[in-house]
Amino acid sequence: MTAYPLRLLAFDGAFNLPIWIGQSRGVFAAHGLAVSLAYTPNSRFLVQALMNGEADIGLCGFDNIAAYQLGQGEAELPEPPDLRAFMGGDGGFLALVARPEIASLQALAGCTLSVDALTTGFAFVLRDMLAQAGLGGEHVRIVSAGGTAARYQQLLAGAHDATLLRVPYERLAASRGFRILAQAGPLIGPYIGTVGAARQRWLAAHAPQAQAFMRAYREAIDWLHVPAHRAEACDVLMARHEGLDAAAAGCVLDDLLASDGGLQRDLSLDPARVRGVLAIRARHTALKDMPALSDLLAPVVPSK
Repeated sequence: MTAYPLRLLAFDGAFNLPIWIGQSRGVFAAHGLAVSLAYTPNSRFLVQALMNGEADIGLCGFDNIAAYQLGQGEAELPEPPDLRAFMGGDGGFLALVARPEIASLQALAGCTLSVDALTTGFAFVLRDMLAQAGLGGEHVRIVSAGGTAARYQQLLAGAHDATLLRVPYERLAASRGFRILAQAGPLIGPYIGTVGAARQRWLAAHAPQAQAFMRAYREAIDWLHVPAHRAEACDVLMARHEGLDAAAAGCVLDDLLASDGGLQRDLSLDPARVRGVLAIRARHTALKDMPALSDLLAPVVPSK
C-alpha cells in the first residue's frame, strides 16, 4: 500500500517534537502517511499555502485561523477562506523576552516590540499583556517581524527591544543574558495556541488521512511521556536547536510535557480555550459578535 504524501507547514520550534519523533521512528509511516515538514517564515505565508493547495495541514496559532475566517487577516487570498481547526495542540508556550536591562513590563514604555503579524497570531496576546501593565498602543511601537525563529535572531541582533518567543527560544535567549519578563499563560487565562488546521475542502476529501495523522501524532506524544525515552527525546531537541545543552533540553521537554499548557495528549479543541482566543481578539479589534464555533472548527475524531 502506497503511503499518502502529507505536506505539513509549521512554525519552527520545539513544539514540533511529536512530528520529528513521528518521522524518525516511523510512526506516521505505520499509519500510511509519508509526512514532509516545512517551516513557514510567517503566518501570511502559511495561510496562503493552505489556500493555494501548496500545503495540506498547517500547524499554527488558532488565532490565525480565526482572523482569516473573520475577515481580519493580512494576506490576500485567491478566494474566500474555508480554513478550519481540526485538532488542538498546545497552550501557546508564549514568553515575553526583552533586552537584559529591561526589568519589567512597565519598563517597556517607549520600546519597540516585535510580533509575527500585527493583526493575527499572538499579536493580541502581547497587547493584552501590555494592557495589564498599563501600557497601550501609544506607549510602545509594535512591528511585524515574522515567525519565532526570525524574531529571536532579530532580538539577539538588537533590532527590537522585546518580543514574544516560543519554546525553546525563550530559554536560548535567557542563556544569552536576555530577560524573560513574563509567561503569557498566567496573565491571559484559558487559551489555545497551536492547532492543526486545513481547508474544509481538504478535510472533506481526506478524512482518513486527517484521522491517521491525529492517531500518529497522539502516539508520538504518548511515546514522549515514557520516562525511558527521555534521553532520546532530549537528543532530538539538541540536534534541532543549536545552543541547547542536555540540561536545557530537559527543561524544554518538561515544558512540552506539562499537564497545563503543554502538548495536548487528547488533541481536543476545548471550547473554553477557543473562546479565550476570541475574547482577546474582540478586545483589540472591531469584532462585535462572537462567531459560531462551527465556522472555525471542524473536529476530526480519529478511529481506533
